[in-house]
Amino acid sequence: MASSEAPVVVLFGYDSSTFTIKVRLALKLKQIPYTFVAVPSMMPRPLLRDSFNLTYRKIPVLALGRELYCDTSLIIEALEHFFPESEGYQSLYPDAADGKNYRPMMRGFASYWTDRPLFRVTTGLMPASIWRTSFGRDREGLIGHRIDPDKLEKKLPDNLSRLDMQLSMLEPLFDGGDHPFIFSTPSPSLADVSLYYQLDWGSDISAGRFTNIITAGETDNAELEGVTPVFNAQRYPGVYTWFKTMKQYFENLPSTEEVCENFDDVLKQMKGAPSLGRKSLLLPTPRSTHADLDAKCGLSEGSQVSVAPDDTGRADPTIGELVAMSPEEVVIKPQRLDTAPSVDVRIHFPRLGFVVRPSPSSKI
Repeated sequence: MASSEAPVVVLFGYDSSTFTIKVRLALKLKQIPYTFVAVPSMMPRPLLRDSFNLTYRKIPVLALGRELYCDTSLIIEALEHFFPESEGYQSLYPDAADGKNYRPMMRGFASYWTDRPLFRVTTGLMPASIWRTSFGRDREGLIGHRIDPDKLEKKLPDNLSRLDMQLSMLEPLFDGGDHPFIFSTPSPSLADVSLYYQLDWGSDISAGRFTNIITAGETDNAELEGVTPVFNAQRYPGVYTWFKTMKQYFENLPSTEEVCENFDDVLKQMKGAPSLGRKSLLLPTPRSTHADLDAKCGLSEGSQVSVAPDDTGRADPTIGELVAMSPEEVVIKPQRLDTAPSVDVRIHFPRLGFVVRPSPSSKI
């Protein structure tokens, strides 16, 4: 896709969402102009449901024209593909100092370290006052069991100790060499973005700075010590120096974000966007989907399927017609709900971290 044909880019999220922050940083690093549409931190989100028949409850969601991409692991790949280095956009996968490209390792660093085990640690540092609000009750529906704020409050020292363990494992990455970034790249890669957003968000949320926003005003911000007992220049000088370098790097980049003032205008832009053709519908992968295995799993184009995360949010699958699949991606046309959507979209999910199954045709 030529730069003159760059799609309309719309990011749906909320300011205190850790994964929204991740995508905002990627968009800023690549210098991609986009519109930010704020949605509530809790369900329901009628703007997404009514506009696109999207019932997926996690945030963020990225629209590229009339294609919706869910989960940051796939969103990042879509941004890298449609806004490539060859057209003047900075790459999230720069070559390392040894001339090699470590894209698979960078993706794994994000998906299997920062986005999961490290995220569980930083989430465990959220002040208990957050869990005593409607936000806590909403997250009970997401994770599928009751949340005990008192128990979580007592676990804060243990979770801080777990962060100390994570930082100890990370410190050897920053040995003071000639290249300040992870994987010895000349500019930040996805690995740097992924570690930075977790430590930045974790520092803010643990110190009580996002409390009011994330609970939609149900409780006030606080002034807490947060992560400072373990995350400081004396204990982990390598990680801390790198973190300050990253903060300055992003502060020096111009903003490419436009905050939505009229959602009708956004919908009009999306409606007018061309649909991706069959050859460009799926992101590139080394091999196409394994048709025999798909058939044995009951997955065939045109069939009704459900797509759900394999961790939290399993009780709220997205149901629709299977349009296309690769080894890494699944594309569906969402099932029509009570009313027709404002914009006909296709929804893209990664297969990593998601379960795709045949589903009987039924209304949600």
